[in-house]
Amino acid sequence: MAKSKNNAKKLSYISVPSQIINSISSSSLQSLLESPKKCARHSKFFTFVKCMRPRLFFLFTLFFLAFFAMLKFGLNLDTPFPPFPCAPSIGPTKSNLGALDGGDVSVSEAMISSVQLHGAQVPSGVVEDKSEFWEQPDGLGYKPCLDFSREYRRESEGVVMNRRRYLMVVVSGGMNQQRNQIVDAVVIARILGASLVVPILQVNVIWGDESEFADIFDLEHFKSVLVNDVRVVSALPSTHLMTRPVEGSPLPHATPSWIRSHYLRRFNREGVLLLRGLDSRLTKDLPPDLQKLRCKVAFQALRFAKPVQELGNDIAEQMKSKGPYLALHLRMEKDVWVRTGCLPGLSPEYDEIVNNERIKRPELLTAKSNMTYHGRKLAGLCPLNALEVTRLLKGLGAPKNARIYWAGGQPLGGKEALQPLINEFPHLYSKEDLALPGELEPFANKASLMAAIDYIVSEKSDVFMPSHGGNMGHALQGHRAYAGHKKYITPNKRQMLPYFLNSSLPEKEFNRIIKELHQDSLGQPELRTSKSGRDVTKYPVPECMCNDDSHHHSS
Repeated sequence: MAKSKNNAKKLSYISVPSQIINSISSSSLQSLLESPKKCARHSKFFTFVKCMRPRLFFLFTLFFLAFFAMLKFGLNLDTPFPPFPCAPSIGPTKSNLGALDGGDVSVSEAMISSVQLHGAQVPSGVVEDKSEFWEQPDGLGYKPCLDFSREYRRESEGVVMNRRRYLMVVVSGGMNQQRNQIVDAVVIARILGASLVVPILQVNVIWGDESEFADIFDLEHFKSVLVNDVRVVSALPSTHLMTRPVEGSPLPHATPSWIRSHYLRRFNREGVLLLRGLDSRLTKDLPPDLQKLRCKVAFQALRFAKPVQELGNDIAEQMKSKGPYLALHLRMEKDVWVRTGCLPGLSPEYDEIVNNERIKRPELLTAKSNMTYHGRKLAGLCPLNALEVTRLLKGLGAPKNARIYWAGGQPLGGKEALQPLINEFPHLYSKEDLALPGELEPFANKASLMAAIDYIVSEKSDVFMPSHGGNMGHALQGHRAYAGHKKYITPNKRQMLPYFLNSSLPEKEFNRIIKELHQDSLGQPELRTSKSGRDVTKYPVPECMCNDDSHHHSS
């Protein structure tokens, strides 16, 4: 312990909390820092203690008792240290620990190690990344795998060079319905060996959106990605402008052979074919190359227009900046309750609004109109309301400080309809909350563009869950699978509702049941071929994705 005078000066700075410094007089502190005289350089600790003067020994003992007490209680003193000294990416330094009591006191290695041990707390409002809720499913090594056959590639040159046949399509519905029909339009153009005129977007009867293809999607990107599959043109050439097109609407589940037999002869004669009502008309069970083309259009060619993509990316970055986030697609708009034959469950007044609208416009009610509301609910055909979404998320282990982006239109009942969710998960945001003033103005009254922003932020989320199925939920299920099987929660509505109605069930048991019901509904790879009639853009395995085993087997 004895040192030379020069070394003694170098070791005369000790880091201790200001309370301890203030409790010791300046003369006593000075005596603590002086080297004891005439003690052997290599003596052991007890020899060193014997060599100390009684007063110095007392102060030395007092100091170390205080020091180890401080360590024991985890530095939980009112010191100048910040309350959370372990920042996520940098350890404690002189600058972030600060000088003690305004003095020029350096931080000892012992004090730094104690801060690192006892400071591993997470500030409130910051999501803990280690929550099991954020864990991703095992993708089993599946990756995008669009290897077209030699025959398909050989035929491509003749298809893209064709200048005699032009396919025009009119697509309807919301943005996600439009996407589905555009995908099918490209496939039908390929089947018929025709050039595809940029699809015409029908004005939406519910939202009055007059957006055109290039307002929503990146047209030049669309053309370039498909350059070896289908020729895409912006308009009919002058040679065909006066042609009266052959018009048609395919039967549901139309096969490639049906399309050729019904349209190709007249198409060759007239040169222009106009198709309407493509929604779900093309069969889901196509030859492998056409399935791959479907995926190529849906996941690669249909990129959103630059202004939409940039704003969606900015909002997603804001959500990601403070940790992982969940995207919820909440289907709680008035028209959704009317179309599904369900009730929002807010109050009798809101239920009456929905019922009256359904009576006035019976054509809006979709399939199974003979079922009662309760029958639909128990069959899992109704969207979840905010209270049910909240209970489901809690049952699945979502942390209370989870950051949630909610996608969708304004719910019937406004903020009141979302209150159960806000009460349990206060970090709830929409695009309106996150966009800068004026950023959403160019997209005002354009429902398809607003839906596109929601789609981008939802696709980039760590976890996604829809409150109801629908086109956006299906599209995102496939897109997230194609991106590496990112977590996608499919609510098991039919089986979980009886437990929602059982008020005597303890919360712990309810949570256990909910997790068990959803253990296979978290976005794991699922083979499309296990059930015919499934859309490959919802289930891209195995036609559009392969792992080492399946690729080796197929080759």
